[in-house]
Amino acid sequence: MAVDTRNAIAVDAEGVTLDMNGVQAEFPWPEVRSVHYRASPNGKALMLGVIHLDGHFYEAVVDARPKARLTEWFAQLAWVLRHYRPTG
Repeated sequence: MAVDTRNAIAVDAEGVTLDMNGVQAEFPWPEVRSVHYRASPNGKALMLGVIHLDGHFYEAVVDARPKARLTEWFAQLAWVLRHYRPTG
């Protein structure tokens, strides 16, 4: 889970939940085509996008304070996505 004062991202056994300024979007794994994440251009936030089976793209941005937290989130996301979305 990645959380700041306005937004949150949760990736777990159920799927992906994006909370943007209090508006939640839940994506159960069977409805997720893919998940992409990266650092923001300034390196201070996590940007995570979900591509739904219907092709729509949804994104949330969570500030990482302190900045080192971004590295922790990346490590956790890599593990969770490998666990719940194994390739091939």
